[in-house]
Amino acid sequence: MGRKEKMILPLVCVALAAGICMAQPQQLEPAANVISGTVVAISYSVGGSTKVNMVGTAFALQASGETKVEAKAGGTTVQLKVTRVPQPTMLGAEFLTYVLWTVTPDGTATNLGEIPINQNGEGQLGVRVQSQTFALIVTAEPYYAVRLPSEIVVLQNDVLKDTKGKVYPDSAYYKLMKRNEYSKQEDPLALTPDLKKVPLAMYQARNAVEIAKARGAEQYAPGIFSKAQSSLQMAESLLSQDSGKNDVISAARQTVQVAEDARERAVQREEEERIQKEKEIAAAAAVAKAKAEADAQARVEAQRQSELAAAKEAQIEAEAAAQQAVLVVKEEAAKRAQAATVALRAQFLQQLNEVLQTTDTPRGLMVNMPDVLFESGKYGLSLEAQLKLAKLFGLIQAHPGLILAIEGYTDNAGAHQFNMKLSQQRADAVQQFLIMQGLLPNSISSTGFGEADASADNNTVAGRKQNRRVEIIVSGEVIGEQMSK
Repeated sequence: MGRKEKMILPLVCVALAAGICMAQPQQLEPAANVISGTVVAISYSVGGSTKVNMVGTAFALQASGETKVEAKAGGTTVQLKVTRVPQPTMLGAEFLTYVLWTVTPDGTATNLGEIPINQNGEGQLGVRVQSQTFALIVTAEPYYAVRLPSEIVVLQNDVLKDTKGKVYPDSAYYKLMKRNEYSKQEDPLALTPDLKKVPLAMYQARNAVEIAKARGAEQYAPGIFSKAQSSLQMAESLLSQDSGKNDVISAARQTVQVAEDARERAVQREEEERIQKEKEIAAAAAVAKAKAEADAQARVEAQRQSELAAAKEAQIEAEAAAQQAVLVVKEEAAKRAQAATVALRAQFLQQLNEVLQTTDTPRGLMVNMPDVLFESGKYGLSLEAQLKLAKLFGLIQAHPGLILAIEGYTDNAGAHQFNMKLSQQRADAVQQFLIMQGLLPNSISSTGFGEADASADNNTVAGRKQNRRVEIIVSGEVIGEQMSK
C-alpha cells in the first residue's frame, strides 16, 4: 500500500551555494496524482570525501553534473554542480526552476533546495544533511517550495568507479507528482520570464497561486488561498514600486509557501470529500438492498399467513386432518425461514467479497484484510484500508444484530513479543475505525494472536505474506450463525 505515515528526514541546512534548503518531508497525495520511480541509493562512508556523477534522463539528455559528498559524524555535506541543463520552461510552461532531492531507501523524498540555473545551463547548490544513505535526483518544478518531486526528473546520481560507499541498486522507491497536478488547460504564465525586469521568485509566486487555484484551493482551502492572493498582491505592489529586489524576492517566496499550503490542503480536502461520497453511496445502496429484502420477506410472510388460514379452515372439517395440515405448514415455514436465512447469508457473503476477500466458515463470515493495507511493521490504516472499511461498515450497518471479532496475525519473523503487540495494534486500529464509523463498542472485539494459527507456510515469502493479516469474523442470528466460544 501507499505509505500513510510520514517518514521525516531531519536536516540541518547550510547555504553553501545559491539556493535555500526546504527540508520538508514527502507529503501524501491521492494515488491518481502520483507515479513511482526508483533510483540507486548510496551509503556514504564517514570520513573523507567522494564524488558521484549526475546523469541526464530522457527529459534532458545533454545535462550532466557532479556531486561532491563528504560524510562526517555531524552530518553529510552535498555540493552539486550541473551543466548543459535546459531552461526549465523548455520542459513545459508550468516549470520555472529546478530542485535537488534526497531519496532515502524507505522512499522519503526531501526537498534540499532550489538550483539557480544561468543562461548557459549551469548551476550549483550546497547543503548539509544528517543522513548518510540516500540517492540524489534533480526535478523541474513550477516553484521552489514543492513537497513532492514532479515526474520531470532531469538528473539522477550515477556511481563512479572510485565512489566511496556501499551501493544499493534500485533500492530507493519513491513517489513522483504527475505533471498535470501543476498544469492547466492554458499556460500558467503564457509568457517567457523576463528575468532582467522581474525576479524569478516573482514568476514562481504567480505560478504557485495559479496552480493552487487550478487545484480547487478557492473552494477547498479558501482561507489559506485568500492569504496567498493577498501575499501575491503585496509582492506585485513592491515590484511595481521598485521597492528593492530583496524585498520583492522575500515577499514572493512567502507567497509561494502559502500557495503551496493552499494547494496541498485543497487536494487533501477534495480526497476526503471523495471518500465521504463513496461511503454515502455504499451506505445508501446497502439500505436499498435491505429494504428490498424486507419487502420480499414480507411477501413470504403474507403467503405463510394465507396458508395458515387455509389450514385452520380445513381443521373445521376434520380435526385430525387439520392438525396434520398445521404440522405440514409449520414445517414448510421453517424450511422457508431457513432458506431465507441461507439466501441472506449467501447474498451478504457476496456483498462482503466485493469489498474484501471473504470466506464462509463454521465461526461465521471471515473477512480478510491483507498485509498490504498496512505499512510494513506498522499498524496505521492506509487510505485504501479506510475506504474499504467504510464500505464494510455500510454493509454491516444494514444488518442490525451482527457481532464482529477482529483478529490480528503476523508471520513468524521477528520477536514473539513484537509480533503479539503489532497484531493487537492492527486489530485495535480496525476496531477503533469501525467504532468511529458508528458500530456499537459492545458488538465488536479485537484480539492479537501474533504468529499463532498460521494460514500458510512461514518458510516461503508468499506464505509469510499470507500470514500477515487481520481477520474480521462476522456472525449473528440474522445470518444464521453464532460466534463460537
